[in-house]
Formats: sequence, structure tokens, C-alpha cells
Amino acid sequence: MSNFIKPQKILAIQFKYLGDAVFITPALLALKAQYPEAELHVLVAKEVAPLFEHLSWITKVWAFPRSRGKAKISESWPFIKALRAERYDRSVDFGGNDRGAILSRLISAKVRVAALDAKPKFIKRIAYTNTVRVDSLPDAWVARHLQLLARVWQTPSPELVRMTIEADSALAQKAKAILKEQTIICHLGTSQPKKEWPVIRWYEFYQLANAAGYHLAFSVGTNEREQALLAEFKLLAPECVALPVLDNLAEYLAVLKQAELVISGDTGPLHFASGLGVKVIGLFGTADSEKYAAPIYHIEERVHSEACVCVNELAHFSTCQHKSPCMASISAESVFNKMRQVLL
Repeated sequence: MSNFIKPQKILAIQFKYLGDAVFITPALLALKAQYPEAELHVLVAKEVAPLFEHLSWITKVWAFPRSRGKAKISESWPFIKALRAERYDRSVDFGGNDRGAILSRLISAKVRVAALDAKPKFIKRIAYTNTVRVDSLPDAWVARHLQLLARVWQTPSPELVRMTIEADSALAQKAKAILKEQTIICHLGTSQPKKEWPVIRWYEFYQLANAAGYHLAFSVGTNEREQALLAEFKLLAPECVALPVLDNLAEYLAVLKQAELVISGDTGPLHFASGLGVKVIGLFGTADSEKYAAPIYHIEERVHSEACVCVNELAHFSTCQHKSPCMASISAESVFNKMRQVLL
């Protein structure tokens, strides 16, 4: 089958971090614009599925069962057989990891696309029919995905590049009961400690915002490390409003949708809020955040640290080892001033 024959069914695959899933939506929109008559299916981990389930232009979301990063074999094979029965014309793996490669090969669309490193593993070499070198693509995730499609299928880049997801409207009233109107959500945690703004800086910001009459609510993820961050913050500000921990992603998206503004480091809630069309301020300091995530946001949506001065990437894998950590160099005043500008 030629790449230039119009496809009837396209499968998009993404298995990476939860927050990274939102980054593929501009590429999905580009595919839909290029092939409006084709069915567009999305294959993601089950916990990620709520991000795509209410997008009307996606034909079907396949929620792949897995637990703690491992596939449930008893459920996986019937699931894969059902995907194979769809007889996809094309598939594109935006994640490029081993799970995506194995599934791409097993589902066996006629044309299978991915971006690969210079020396890919054997499974990746046999998984795809069309590949592009990662080092020939942009670093920022959204631009990378769009350029991948442009290279292999001549899909034009959209004039307006935006991440797009939808919350479940049926949960709106429940979300309003959780979050008051005109509330700013401040998300303390991230997937990696190195990307987190120090608790003391959040407290300094809280004092400035509270004195100016802004309504703030603080949130964290479900893991113990992030829960400890909130507990530490509450020791400094026991009167603060803290959101309940929501392990249901659909409910959390509905709550984010109600926010006046979301302030966060480079992590899922920031990207979710942006995709929902909520005003955001991203706090960026680490080298990988500056490279992969920050370019996705407009300058008025970003606050940057001073240049990262870590000696090497390994030293910065989990935390910044310098005596003046890069994220700590972001001042409370700079975030407060940015907030006032965004909310004008």
C-alpha cells in the first residue's frame, strides 16, 4: 500500500508519561484535518483514556489494560486480537518505546510509523515500515510529533498549534462543589523532584497572593512523595485550602476545568489545564523542561529559572545538586507578577 493512498482507518499509539499524552493532540488534529473521512483511533494506557474520551473527532479510544507499568497478559491478547481485526491502514507510534513497538508489530497496520534513535533495538527495527531519525526532529514534543507526520505523510502543520482535551460535562456540578469559582489551583508536585518549585517558594508566593486577595487552592498527586509536599506546605500555611486527592482522572479534569488559573511545574496537571483551555503559568527550570515542554507554551504562560548550572545530566536526573538549585532561583515575586499579568 502506498503512503499516499487515502487511509480509511488510522491508529495513533502513545505509551509514555501521563502528562505527555496531551502533547499528541495537535498531531491528531492535523491527521483529522488531512484525512477528515478516515476513522481516527487512539491506543493509550487505560489510566490515560479519559484525556481523549470526550473528543468528538476521535472515532474510538482503546484503553489498554496494564498495572504498575506492566501489561495484564490475560486481558492483553484478546485486546490485541480486537485491534488486529480493525485492519488499520496506518498506525503512528508517538511514544517510540518498547511497548509501542511491540503493539505496533502485533496490530500490524499496513503502514507503521515511528521516530527512532540512531541505533534502535531489534524489536523497533522490525516493528515499523516507515521511520524518521529522532535527532532530525525538533526537541519540543508537539513540534516533534507534527514534523514526524509531515515527513512521512506530508501532513501540513496547522496554523494554530494548540493542545486539546475535553472534560466530562456530566461531572461539572461535582467539580463545582469541590472548587469554588475564581480559584487559582497551585499544583505543588511533579513526576520528578528536580522539576518542583521548593515548598518555601510556594509559601512566599502564597503570602503575596493571599495578601492581595486572590483565592488559591493547593493540589498534589496521589503518591506518598507528593502527599509529603502538601503536608510540609500545610505546616507553613495551616489555613490554606487544599484540594482533595482525586485518583479518578476524569474527575480531576473536571475540577481543573473550573479553575481560573493553574500554576504548576512541568507535569501533567499543567498540560491538562492547557489542553482544557484554562489559563496556565508553567514554572520551568531544568534543562529537559526547557527543551521539551517550555517551547509549547507562549511566553506569557512561562516563568523561567536562571540557567541550569548542574555539572552533568546524571547529577540532575532526580534532583538539582547545585548549591543554588535551578528551580529555587524562580522567585515568588516573579510568579506573583506573572499571575497578575495573566489575570488582567
